[in-house]
Amino acid sequence: MARGDDPGDDLGAVFARLLGVIGEREAPILAAHGLTMWEYVILVPLVGQPGMTQKELARRSRRDPTRLIGNLDALEERALITREVDGADRRRRTVRLTDRGLEVVRDTRRAIRAMEAELLGVLPPGDQAALRQNLAATLRSLRERGGR
Repeated sequence: MARGDDPGDDLGAVFARLLGVIGEREAPILAAHGLTMWEYVILVPLVGQPGMTQKELARRSRRDPTRLIGNLDALEERALITREVDGADRRRRTVRLTDRGLEVVRDTRRAIRAMEAELLGVLPPGDQAALRQNLAATLRSLRERGGR
């Protein structure tokens, strides 16, 4: 079989299988920290930010703005975030992580990174770091060119 004929070489196929494995392994970690996948995806962009509009958070988390509201309601009820009306535009709300929210994200991230290190354990540490850096560089390049 020629190299280009092997479906395993296809990035989409490889990433689809890998994402399935990662999702299966992340699910119990997220549950142990009291989060859903979407809640974690929404909280992560808030780390290190003084605040973010709901519109920007929806864009960064790739969450539909109408669905985001329900997630934010749940996160606010659990005191993981706060939402404040923007003084300059009362229609806008700014979302911020609470200290508790930051702690939950950091604890969850540590557990996820340990799982990822185990998953990537077949690669030498330098290759693991290079893989992360190369994937991040690819995403940055896509964004800069107007991609998602």
